[in-house]
Amino acid sequence: MNDSADLLKELRIDRTAQPARHGEARLWTWIAAVVATVAVVAAALWWFGARGAVEVRTASVQSITGNGANAPNSVLDATGYVTARRQATVSAKITGKVSELLIEEGQRVEEGQVLARLEPIDAEAQRKLSQSQLAAARSEVSRAQVQLALAEKTVRRQREMRSRNLVAQAQLDQAESERDGLRVAVSSAVRNVQVAADSLVLSDIGLDNTVVRAPFAGVIVAKAAQEGEIVSPISGGGGFTRTGIGTLVDMDSLEVQVDVNEAYIGRVMPKMRVEAELNAYPEWKIPAEVIAIVPTADRSKATVKVRIALLEKDPRIVPEMGVKVSFLEPAVQATGTAAAPKESLLVPEAAVIERDGEDMVLVVSDGRIATRKVSLGRTVGDAREVRSGLRAGDEVVLEPAEELKDGARVRQADADANDTP
Repeated sequence: MNDSADLLKELRIDRTAQPARHGEARLWTWIAAVVATVAVVAAALWWFGARGAVEVRTASVQSITGNGANAPNSVLDATGYVTARRQATVSAKITGKVSELLIEEGQRVEEGQVLARLEPIDAEAQRKLSQSQLAAARSEVSRAQVQLALAEKTVRRQREMRSRNLVAQAQLDQAESERDGLRVAVSSAVRNVQVAADSLVLSDIGLDNTVVRAPFAGVIVAKAAQEGEIVSPISGGGGFTRTGIGTLVDMDSLEVQVDVNEAYIGRVMPKMRVEAELNAYPEWKIPAEVIAIVPTADRSKATVKVRIALLEKDPRIVPEMGVKVSFLEPAVQATGTAAAPKESLLVPEAAVIERDGEDMVLVVSDGRIATRKVSLGRTVGDAREVRSGLRAGDEVVLEPAEELKDGARVRQADADANDTP
């Protein structure tokens, strides 16, 4: 009987455990609701945060090494042009029509070589006239000398007859007066011969002026006139008169002129070693040195002109070529060789700003702005050397707006829009 009662007790439902299982279910439901809410809030925060971020263009800080045009051996880089120190627009000294032109662009000419000839008709006519005037003056001298010789004989006879009282004193005086007059006529005729001879020399010069010669050896870079045109050393009204035959350049006088920002001109010194690189031949490093620093500044550009001598001559160097120059460090000048390559960081000029009198850049890190104070060095094209404050690979903001401050949320523009130094 007891066993049956025990079996019935085991089959009875225990209702005291029901409330516990029901509470556990409610707990898990509450936890799921909290997790869902947190996820929704996080997604909303991410969405609204991304939409509220400012879009910026960025560039990576670049690391360079070596001794090229961007090498750290340079204390300053600048750009300029090849110029000719000796250049002339060759023209005739007189106005005339070109009868013969003997030059072409690119032609090498020597000093004194004939470049052109003008019609010599007027000059030749003037020379013939001067020759005739000289011949007439010489004839006049001969005639006056013959008359003077006769007068001298007459005076001698008159003196002899006067000594015998055969003629009056008045006759002797008359003969001496005529002789003296003829002496003056001979002297005048001789001077007229000299004047005529000088006039002939001038006529020869005028005839020679119809020939245009090279004032120095060089290369013709421009041909300004054609046969049949009128040329004149003075510009004529209406624009129909040429003022030059052509332009001659002494290729041995080529040099480089660059404009250096006046804030950095203190780094440049006379005789300073320079490395030049033509835009047309970027792999060709031309040794050069500073000739002079022109002692005046351009107020409109805030620059000072520097003249640089090219120590290597080559036909590839021609006037008006663009050139980049690097002013080398004193250590390089002393040894004539470059120092061992070292790392240098470059940042775009557009990324550098000034705040509170200090140079700053804005670095993007985890989608937020971090302001970095930097120490800047030389200028390399459109970039600046960074001596401290950044690391290679840092992403910096280009042309940052004033409202961008520390901690501001930003999003970077597409990768293909980013710039690099």
